[in-house]
Amino acid sequence: MKLLLLLTALNAAPAALLAQATPAPAPNPAWTDHRRLLPDKLRQVPVGLTLWHTPNPVYPKPNPGQPGGFVWQHSTMVRSEVGQELTVVECGSFIWYSEAGWQANLHQNSAEFAALFQCLNGRLRPGRTYTFAQNYRYADSARGLYGGDALWYVLARDPAGKLYKGFGLIETEATPQ
Repeated sequence: MKLLLLLTALNAAPAALLAQATPAPAPNPAWTDHRRLLPDKLRQVPVGLTLWHTPNPVYPKPNPGQPGGFVWQHSTMVRSEVGQELTVVECGSFIWYSEAGWQANLHQNSAEFAALFQCLNGRLRPGRTYTFAQNYRYADSARGLYGGDALWYVLARDPAGKLYKGFGLIETEATPQ
């Protein structure tokens, strides 16, 4: 009987050790304060940019370039509102598609922003609108259709080094219209 108990304990030991060694899921580093709406990176930065999307909400349409695929077609615009030229530091997005809340999604540096938004050297002139004309999302098939929200943002500095933000929500729906 003692031998049977010893063998049972030895068989269970690896599973118990594995369970103890498996780390707990990491907290969402993009959005740690769930009492606040914005992801951490965007909090306590003054608004100096206007950012918006059109159309909004956006619905998936059949993708003519990929039979059976779908595309969400929208554009994203940004404009400086501080009355002086700003230099983009970065832009990107957070997505919300589950109970976990905001998840880091896309991240572009100043040069990537300049190419996407047709903005020479990533410099935002006051009052001028810059457009990411084909800010599209794709799905390979109907199984890839899911709704969710994306919070696009741009961070930019003025000549004195003060950081400003702009952000805009795009609603991407799962059901074609």
